[in-house]
Amino acid sequence: MQLIRTLLIIIIIYYLAKLFARYVLPLIARYFIKRTVNKFNEAQQPKQKKSGEIHVESKPESKQVSDEVGEYVDYEEINE
Repeated sequence: MQLIRTLLIIIIIYYLAKLFARYVLPLIARYFIKRTVNKFNEAQQPKQKKSGEIHVESKPESKQVSDEVGEYVDYEEINE
């Protein structure tokens, strides 16, 4: 009796997994694909500015090289 019960549980789990893979997984995949496409499209479209709106773009500050690094010495290869 225990063997029949175990086999029945395994068969039920198999068919439930099969139904899940056939009906639920495509819905989940479609949701994630649609969300990714929307994010990509939003990133590609330039942002619309309202008329009269001012937008200032600043350049990143350049890093200055300090003089404490040391002295530059030319390297010459000697062929013997």
